[in-house]
Amino acid sequence: MSTPPRDLPDSTALASDRGPRHVAFIVDGNRRWAQAHGHPVEHGHQVGADNVCRAVRWCESVGIETTTWWLLSTDNLNRSAPELHKLLDIISELTNRLAAVGHWRMRHLGDPRLLPESLATALGDAEATTCHNQGPQINFAVGYSGRQDILAAARVVAHQAVTSAGFSVSERSFAQALSTCGLPDPDLVIRTSGEQRLSGFMLWQAALSELYFCPVLWPDFTQSDLHRALAFYGNRQRRFGK
Repeated sequence: MSTPPRDLPDSTALASDRGPRHVAFIVDGNRRWAQAHGHPVEHGHQVGADNVCRAVRWCESVGIETTTWWLLSTDNLNRSAPELHKLLDIISELTNRLAAVGHWRMRHLGDPRLLPESLATALGDAEATTCHNQGPQINFAVGYSGRQDILAAARVVAHQAVTSAGFSVSERSFAQALSTCGLPDPDLVIRTSGEQRLSGFMLWQAALSELYFCPVLWPDFTQSDLHRALAFYGNRQRRFGK
């Protein structure tokens, strides 16, 4: 868990044998960026969404197979109605934009029941229409909470334990009940904006992840910042609790 200096060499960890398979992003700082530049908050969210599109390609260019993007937490659903409406529209447009490329496989993490029907439909359609694509996996965490993910999995496992003879409660069976079933755990979690906490993101899945806290606000995050994060990861010795 660290925030290395911004002049860290950015080429140390780009070799595919040392780089992470799954990188998860907490894309934080859109509102602060807008305020600092004298723009409406929705403009910050739009610039942030445009940067997600760029960052998806940066990740693919260095061989990252899976990326997860936390775009909307369950707490974010309590924001003011005007801001939330604009943000949901931007996420829907971003989802459609990436799905239309016809290259990446997309998946929604989160509770669709918490979202407007139009956004839930866009996320579901993107998942259905891209599932056979050959490109990297892109996961959009929208209406997502790590606590709620664990709680929902606990309910599933408890039900199976009662109704299925011979069912064994284990780490494996629990992981299979999470929204990320079938996905590798993130090797690296990157959070922008300088905040140094997970805020409930992928609490089960990120137990052994390397954590990189980048001081820049998400709209200012560049390909060089990604390379610095990967260099940090490449210099870590992952012991997995051993």
